Parts: sequence; structure tokens; C-alpha cells
Amino acid sequence: MATATSKAEKTTAAEKASVKKKTAKKSTARKAASKKKPEKTLLVVESPSKAKIISKYLGSKYKVMASVGHVRDLPKSRLGVDVDNNFEPEYINIRGKAETIKELKKEAQNAKKVLLATDPDREGEAISWHLAYLLGLDEGSDCRVMFNEINKNSVQEAIKEPKPIDKALVDAQQARRVLDRLVGYQISPLLWKKVARGLSGGRVQSAALKLICDRENEINAFIPEEYWYIAADFGDGFVAELSKIGGKKAKVTSAEQTEKIRTELDAGTYIVKSVKEGKRKTKPYAPFTTSSLQQEASLKLGFQTSKTMQIAQQLYEGVSLKGIGERGLITYIRTDSVRISSQAKEMANSFIREKYGEEYTANNYFANKNKSMQDAHEAIRPSDISLEPDMIKNSLTDDQFKLYDLIWRRFTASQMAAAQYDTVTVDIENGRYEFRANGSRMTFDGWRKIYKPHSAETDVIIPKISEGEVLDLVKLITEQKFTQPPARYTEASLVKEMEDKNIGRPSTYASIITVLLGRKYIKRVKKSLQPTKLGFDVIGILQDYFSDIVDVQFTGEMEDKLDEIELGDTEWQSVIADFYKGFSEELSIADKEVERIEKEVVLSDEVCELCGKPMAIKEGRFGNFLACTGYPECKNTKPIIISTGIKCPKCGKDIVEKRGRKTGKVFYGCSGYPECDISYWDKPTGRMCPECGSMIVESKGRTSKFKCSNPECRYKEK
Repeated sequence: MATATSKAEKTTAAEKASVKKKTAKKSTARKAASKKKPEKTLLVVESPSKAKIISKYLGSKYKVMASVGHVRDLPKSRLGVDVDNNFEPEYINIRGKAETIKELKKEAQNAKKVLLATDPDREGEAISWHLAYLLGLDEGSDCRVMFNEINKNSVQEAIKEPKPIDKALVDAQQARRVLDRLVGYQISPLLWKKVARGLSGGRVQSAALKLICDRENEINAFIPEEYWYIAADFGDGFVAELSKIGGKKAKVTSAEQTEKIRTELDAGTYIVKSVKEGKRKTKPYAPFTTSSLQQEASLKLGFQTSKTMQIAQQLYEGVSLKGIGERGLITYIRTDSVRISSQAKEMANSFIREKYGEEYTANNYFANKNKSMQDAHEAIRPSDISLEPDMIKNSLTDDQFKLYDLIWRRFTASQMAAAQYDTVTVDIENGRYEFRANGSRMTFDGWRKIYKPHSAETDVIIPKISEGEVLDLVKLITEQKFTQPPARYTEASLVKEMEDKNIGRPSTYASIITVLLGRKYIKRVKKSLQPTKLGFDVIGILQDYFSDIVDVQFTGEMEDKLDEIELGDTEWQSVIADFYKGFSEELSIADKEVERIEKEVVLSDEVCELCGKPMAIKEGRFGNFLACTGYPECKNTKPIIISTGIKCPKCGKDIVEKRGRKTGKVFYGCSGYPECDISYWDKPTGRMCPECGSMIVESKGRTSKFKCSNPECRYKEK
């Protein structure tokens, strides 16, 4: 028995020794594994969708993660700029990004190398700079990767050539951010006191608003002038317009003058003075920049600028194509350049030659007007011209297809031969009056084969006539007209004006318009942009106290200075200091005027129930409201009650007009709320439904309709 026990004990001891040995081996293996050098490279991009596509291009040796935009910024709760310490910005981690930052730090610590592949522009460079700070990277090391298009070859080639972060680009972004913060956060309190709380007066948006308000003033001040159109119709579509009177440009301004001309012409003879035949070529448009894409998408597709940028971003980051996989369809969408790479040019020429023929190929070059700026990226073009829009239509949404089709056609056309025309100009004399007719006929469509201009050109055929020939008049056309006021800006024309006046940058145009609309400074009237009373009030205050901020020329000159920072020619803090010297003086004057400003408010008959001071009528984003004049000690506000004159069917109290807190949308509710919860989206009439007894309401669309407010009742009045 003792012997058996001894054997068992020996067996158990041996097993324990074996287990201990195996455990020690595993522990050693784990320690060895932990000491093993990391094998993966961490690549950080901005967008999760971009990260998903790029990870497929790079394989298992790379970990691709997204920062989801900016990770650090100025604080929202305070100015965040140390004015007394050379305008040093006080950056903090953006709220809600803690988990993203934590994951990025964790992966960076375990990575063989960290590469930053944020967007190839000013904002993207700044995001990389902030990421380098958070991840402990040396910004001077080769950690920055940039690619202009998202396809396998471009990404893999870019990875091979990392470079240091461009500090000049970062400084350009910092300068804009700090400048806009100084203006916005220090002007806004003045607008709160004068107009309404919650308003803002941004640097670039104010200049854009000034353009819209100035145009409205021009329209209101415009006085129409009478003029007359006179043309001679010789039949078969041959019409010549009056061009000269006595050798000078024709100007007819009254019915009396028109009748005198008619009488003299009737007494004379129409003789062909000259016939000049020629040829004309029209070259294609340049490929798209950010600005021209926004304008063309607005004109041809009816897209708002914000929608254009949203869809273009989707096409750039990549979509899933049936039978092909996920890939980016266009090059980077924020660019001022019309330049294209030699590779893209060769690709386009080969495609055009094969698709349309040798005669459609051309050696077209396009250059920027301002050669010194923003030429880091190509124009916006398809990543692969062989992916014709109709080939991938089933993989795209309707809007994606429309925009891709526009970009593809514009780029392809830009590399095609000029359209050719035969032209003829005919001058016709009748006494001291001279008429002119211009004819043209397309002989070769060239680039117009695939891209149509804004206004469709049609052939104007002039019959064969010779010099000295006498023409028979069919009728003299006379029409009274009046000069028209300048048109209100559309999104397309405002973008063009901002570009021409150097206000902002193409990448910011969409956000500028969105902010102005969101703050109710302007409104859309059909497709036009019209300033509201609130917009005029804001511009009035800014013109009185901050004339430089709304001055278009000053804003354009400031953009030039900011661009100089990007080129590395100017130190960013010196630009801010130069600006702030004058701006701080204007702020000081405005602060001294606060007391006078507060006395100019329009008082109501009501007093504040919290402090007893009078309530002032203020105008906000969603109309007028009441605000306590004891602000900032008392911040009480309340809506102005507008009674409908209709009694609540439930409690008998007045039904009043109200507005939603978030949307500003008008609805109608009982003044006894919250005790009584009766409310209607449509205006109540005071009459009851004959079928169910609920309130009849007036629903307004193109025409007014009366219906029952009970959704379960289908009663309607014809």
C-alpha cells in the first residue's frame, strides 16, 4: 500500500513538473512576443470610408484608422487666443473625440511606424500637425503622406515617399483660425446688445453678406430707362439689327425717335454694304476647380454649393462599383488649379483617340491666373477616364451619377479639339442708318460633342448675298424695352463674385453661404439670395463700428497676406498683430458706445416678471421676441404672443401663434399650455368639422385648402 502511494505521489509530482515546465515555456514565449518588434505601420486618414478602401490597397502590414476630422481645436466656451502672448492659440482636445484619440495612441504605441495621410490641403496639414502632437511624433520626420486620388497605385506610390509636415501650411491654417476667432468672438457681443443674442459677425461671412446687401440696395435704387430695339426682317430668318446711326452706335430712347427712324427708313433703300466671311474656333473650358465645379453644378444641375461638395467628397473618398470593387472616382476636390498631370493628359488623349478619332485629340494646356498660389493639386478630374459615367451608373445614386457625369465630361472635353465654325458678317445701309447681321455654322463639333455650353448655340444661317445687292424689307421690327436692375445673386453668381473679389477660399464658399442662411441673414427667393431685415441690421452695425470687416477690398488684401503665410514668405503672428492693432481700436470705440446702443432698443409695454425691468423687442433668427433690458444680469427672454382670435375647443383660452424652439417653424397652440396641450400645424379657423367635431384648419400650399385637423377624419372643403 505504501509502495502504491509512493508511485502515485511520484506520478503526480512528475505531472506537476511537466505542467510547470510547459507554463514556463509559454511565459517565456509571451515575454519574447512582447519584446518582438511591431510589424505593422499605422496610417491615419480623416474619413472612415477612406480608411476602409485604403486598407484594402495596403494589405495586412498596415493598420489604417480614421481621425474623423479634427482632433484638437480652440475651445468653444472662451476666446482661446492669448492676445498678450503673441496670439498664442490655446488648443484643447475636441469634446467627443476622447475614445478616438485613445485608440489612435494605443495603435501608435504598438506600430512599427506612424504615417499621417489626412487630406492634401491646409486643413489636412493642420490635422496631421495636431495628430503628430497627440501621438508624440516629430513633425520634422518623414511622417506625412499625401495622395491626390484614391486608387491603389496612387496610394502605394505615396506611401513610398513620406515627407515632413509642411509647417507653412499649418501656420496658414492657424492664422485663419485665430483671425476668425478674434473677429467672431469679439464682435458677436456687440450684435447681441444691438440686435439679438446668438448672432455672429464672422470675418469672411460679413464681407459676403455685404455683397448681397449692396446688390439689394442697387436693385432698390435702380431707375429703369427706356430704349427701343429696331431690326429689319428680310425673310427666311434673315434679320439684321440697327447698329449705327450717322456712323455712331445706335441709341434709341423714345417712341417719337423710333417713328422718325421708321419714316426715314421707309423712304430709303436697303443696300448690302459689305459681306465678310471668316472662320472661328472655340476652345474648350478648363477642367474644374472647386469654384467652377460649384458654379456649374448650380447652373446645370440645380445643386446648392453644400450639396455639390458633399457629393464630390463621396466620389473622391470612394464608392462600391459592381464588378470592380471600392474605389475613388475623382481627384481631390479642394483645388484652385486648372493644371493636370502629364499622366492624366496622356490617358485622356489615348481615350479620346480610341473613342472619337484622331481629329478630336488636342494638346490643350490651361494655366492659373494667379500662378503663385494653390497649384499643389491638379484640377478636379476622373481618376480613370475609361470609367465612363454610363458604365457605372447602376452603382451610383442619381445625384452621384449627375455630378460624376459633369466632371467626366468637363475633363474629357478639356482635352479635345476646338469646335470650328464658318462665319459671315453682313452690314446693310439705308441712308444714315446701318444694320448688321451675324451668321455662323458649325463645321466641326470638337469638344462640344460631349459638353454643352450654358446657353445652347444654334446655327444662324444667312442666305447667299453680295455687296451692293438691294434687299426687300419684309417688316421693320420695333420693340419698346427698359433697362433691368442687376439680378440678385444666385449661389453660382455669388461664388463667382467671391472668387473674383478674393473673398475666402473655394473650399469655404459652401460653408459661408450655409452660415448666412442658417443665421437668417439671407433667405432663398426661388434660386436667388436676398438679405433679410436681420441681415441689413447686422451689416449696419458692422459698417458703423468695424468698417474693415465688411470692406471687400480689405478682405481680399487680407486673403493675399494669408496666402503669403502659406508660401512661407510671412510669419503668421505678425499678420495677426498688424490686423489686431486697428481692430482692437475699433473694439474700444464700440465698447464705449454700448450704453448709447442699449438706449436705442425698442421697448415693449411688458415688464420682466423676474426683475421688473422693461422688456425690449428684439429680432432673432426666427422672428421678433422679448428680451429683458437688464441683460446680462437678467437673461430672461420670451416670445411675443400673437393671438389668432380663435378659442381653444378644449379649455376656452386663446389659441396663439408659436414657433418651434429648434426649427423656428410656425404652429398654433393653446395659451393655456402646459395645462392644455391642444396644438395645430395649420391655422385654425374656429369652425368645427361636421363629421367628427374637430377643428377645421387652413392648409396653405399653392392655394389655401380647408380640412379637418383630425388625421383620422378625411373631411375636406372644396
